[in-house]
Order: sequence, then structure tokens, then C-alpha cells
Amino acid sequence: MSKIFDKSRARGGLDEIVTVHSAEYTPEESISKLGGENHLALHEGHQLRRDLKPRVISMISIGGALGTGLLIAVTTALANAGPASVLISYSIVGAMVYFVMCALGEMASFIPLPEGFAGYAKRYCDPALGFAVGIAYLCKYLIVAPNQLVAGALVMQYWVSADRVNPGVWVAIILAVVLFINYFGVKFFGEFEFWLSSLKVITMIGLIILLFVIMLGGGPTHDRIGFRYWSNPGAFAPYEGVQPTGLAKFVAFFSVMVTAVFAYLGTELVGVTFGEAKNARYSIKKAIKLTLIRIIFFYVCSVLLLGCCVAYNDPSLIAAKKAKVSTAAASAFVVAINNAKIKGLPQLLNACILLFIFSATNSDVYTATRNVYALSASGMFPSFFSKTNKRGVPIYALIFAGMFCLLAFMVCSSSSQKIFNYFVNVVSIFGLLTWISILVTYLYFLRAVKAQGYDRKKDFVYTAPFQPWGTYITLGACCFVALIKNFTVFIGDFDYKTFITGYIGIPVFLFALFGYKIFYKTKTVNPYEADLITYKAQADEDQEEYENKLAEKVARRKELGKGKDMEWWYDHTLGWFF
Repeated sequence: MSKIFDKSRARGGLDEIVTVHSAEYTPEESISKLGGENHLALHEGHQLRRDLKPRVISMISIGGALGTGLLIAVTTALANAGPASVLISYSIVGAMVYFVMCALGEMASFIPLPEGFAGYAKRYCDPALGFAVGIAYLCKYLIVAPNQLVAGALVMQYWVSADRVNPGVWVAIILAVVLFINYFGVKFFGEFEFWLSSLKVITMIGLIILLFVIMLGGGPTHDRIGFRYWSNPGAFAPYEGVQPTGLAKFVAFFSVMVTAVFAYLGTELVGVTFGEAKNARYSIKKAIKLTLIRIIFFYVCSVLLLGCCVAYNDPSLIAAKKAKVSTAAASAFVVAINNAKIKGLPQLLNACILLFIFSATNSDVYTATRNVYALSASGMFPSFFSKTNKRGVPIYALIFAGMFCLLAFMVCSSSSQKIFNYFVNVVSIFGLLTWISILVTYLYFLRAVKAQGYDRKKDFVYTAPFQPWGTYITLGACCFVALIKNFTVFIGDFDYKTFITGYIGIPVFLFALFGYKIFYKTKTVNPYEADLITYKAQADEDQEEYENKLAEKVARRKELGKGKDMEWWYDHTLGWFF
């Protein structure tokens, strides 16, 4: 079958940027291309604003995953499996996340879609997969956003008891502020999230340095711990209730894999912002390239040092693991601080946890809103959900997401908090299904690119490394973790509630996938007919504008006799983290 369009390519030499120009056409013409498909996101009154700056995109890419999943969830992981299991599992899942982000980055840097993950799957793979991944990701954020509000209300009880102030008051305050930030446009949201994420990064850098100092004996006790706890009580902890010991340690290791997935969830949410990015190709390329550095530093280094500073059988760690409220008291980091006899920091860390929760709630509401918009713009939800106000905010989608956040007022009833503990279990399976869908979509994207004559090495701004084998291996690993996610329910007394909430996402996803496919009789996209045109002209124009500005900047530096100015030094030092 012949290709459906002609294309010419022009390569640029600045900053390894490659501009790929398609045949000339107008956005209006692209609306009717490829079978007359109606792209709502191109219509007036349904368009998002490209107001997110490169530094904001870069910061959101790491800030989205720095949350209570790292500060709190690692406590349970360390107590259940020991420092070596935690280090290995967080490293493996970190590698999985990196390949997912690389796959997403290559697709998004070629054509940044405002329809998000659903749009990529619909365009390159199958509309049914687009609907399924859109529903899965939406379900995740419709659950996690109110759950974050509940967590924020519970954290406030560290200072103010529920007897003095009803937790619903804190829910109302946080929700009102978050809706205010999201209502005033993506530019306002981006700047706010940039500074929140910057504070999160500073917090994590401070904790990593502190753990390193404690490990080397720089704390008030001057006890040089080193790798003492790796020898006694040991690097691997046995899982309670399993015999023999070797098997118990093996089971404990795989149980921590699930905890690691939960800690990394949210890294992919930066993909939702790509459709609103300035200089999208440059922003995406930079954000993805820095992902690996940040995963190694913030996740691998922090769990390595934490495992050196706290023994897995430490009574304080066991008590923190059993804590029902996600405050500083439930963090292994606080156990390390208290063991080192450092005073005052637990209060500060609790404030940091509240900051993490507020930032997560802010980005979760944004992500839920853009998911509703994406499904609507892709023709899978009613079209009015994609209507935007003068600031480019999909206002009806924001109202929809805000209504689900009202579920957080269940915190006012103590019995209802138990329900939210099960809701947390649902989130990780929906996140895994999203990663799986991104990887499958990327494999179909590679087929389309090859079929339509593109050379990835020559024609693309960014190419994912180790492909396609990196994607195949990561896809297999994600499927494996999804299947074993809650295998521990079969050990000891069977907990059917944990089993149901742990796996319910899979039948929901499959029902959405095959239900949509059967009802609408969709077909897998032919690689020769995959849409590699729509929205590309705007990306090309943005790319050309960036190249011109970069050329002017280089010329100005030469005139001033400065090969490397402050901006260059920032990009190659602090820019790795901020």
C-alpha cells in the first residue's frame, strides 16, 4: 500500500535538534484528513494553551513521582523485605519506568498530542485501546485525588486533633485552593507546580545528604553505621509466616516489587502536560533525558542510604509500619533521624509531607481534568467536556474532577477511612495498566514509522534507547508485576477485599477494551494509514522558532566572547534537578 502523504525533511545542527517537516496543510485541512475524523482539540473553544515552559515540564517530570509513595511506602518495604530487596526492587522498577518514559517521550516529541495517552493509543494502535487506557488512567486519578485530600486532612492531625477541628475543614481548604489554581489556567498551574516541585526536590536532596551524614557517623551520636545492618540483622528479611527461610526471603522480595511500583506511580503524568508545552519537542527531550539521572539519585540513592541507617527489625520501624496515618510518625526517614538523636526534624518532615500531598493533589486534579478532556477530544466522552474557557482550561472537565474530590469528605466518618485504604490498592493496578498500554502503543508507533519511511536516527528529535528489545522486556516485566501484584493474599488467611481491590482494575480495563471494540467494531490501525500528520505542523513551527532563538543566542554569545554563560552552566548543573 502506498504512503498516504508526501513529506520532506530538513535537518538542523543546533543542539542535536532535527526538524521534520510534513507536506503543507492547514489545521483546518487536517481536521478532515484520514477518513474525515473530527479532531475537537483543533476547534476554537476546544483548544488548550501551550503555556508550559521547558523548565516547568522538566520539574513536573520528577515532581510528579516525588510524594508520600517514597517517603512513607518505603517504610513498609524495608520492614517486610530488608535493605537489599528494597534496593534491587526499586532499581528494577526504576529501569521499567525509564523505558516507559523513553517510549512515551519518542512518541510525544514527534507529535505532542493534547489527547494524551488515549490519543496516542487511538492514533497508532486501536481506538478501543485508547478508550481503555483513558478509562484506566481516569479511574486512577478520580480515586487518588480525593484520597490525597484525605491524607492531607490526616496529616494535619499531627498538629491539630480531630476533636478540635473536624477533618472536613482541611479537606475543604485544600480542595478550594487546588481548584482555584487549576481554574486560572495552565500557565498559573505550571508556575505554582514548578515551585512546589522545587521544594520537594530540595527536601529530598536534604534527606539524602542527612542520611549520608548519619551513615558516616556525623550525627549527634557519632555512630559510624556504614553497612552494619546489611550484616546484622541481614540484607534480606524473611516474609512473616513463610517457611523455609530462603523461600520467605524470596517471597518478601517480590512483595516489595509492588511497593516500588506504587512509589514510582505518577512519573508518567508529565505525558499529560506535553500537549500544553512551549517548544514541546525541546521540553520533552530534556525531561526524558533527565529522568534516568533523577531516578538513580532520588530513588536508588535514598533507599540505599535508608537501608544503611535503619535495620529492618528496628522496633521503631515496625511501629512506623503499623501506623494508620501517613504522618511523619509513619516514615522510616524519621526513624533514622530519631535513632541519630537529631531533634526538631520530625516536625519539619511532617510539614514536608503535607507539602508533598498538596502538590500531589494539585497535579492529580489537573491530570484527572486533562484525562476527561482527552477522552472527550478523542470522541469517547461527550463533546462538551472538551470545551475550554478563555484561559484554555477545560472547565466542564474540571468541574467533573472536582465533584469526585467531594468523596474526600468521607474522612469525616472514621469507618469510611477503611474504604480509602482499599482505594489505594486500586491505584497501583490502574497505573501498571497505563504503563502497559503506553508500551504497546509505542510498538505500534514503531511499525507505523517504519512503514511510512521515516528513519528514527535521522528524522527524530529524540529516540528511545535499546529499542525494540527494551520495550519488549519492560512490557513483560509490567505484565508479570500486574499478575503477582497481590499474591501475598494467598499466604495465611485469605483477604478477599485486598484481592478484589488489587485486581479489579484488570477486568475493568478488559471490559472497556473489548466492550468498545465490539460495540464500535474498531480495527487495529494499519501502520501505513496511521495518522502521522495531524498536529505535526504546529510542532514543526515551534521547533523552527526554537532553532531560530537558539541560533540568535549562540551568535550573541560569540559577539560577547562568551562560549558558556550562566544559562549554560545552570542547564549542566542545577538543571539536572531543577
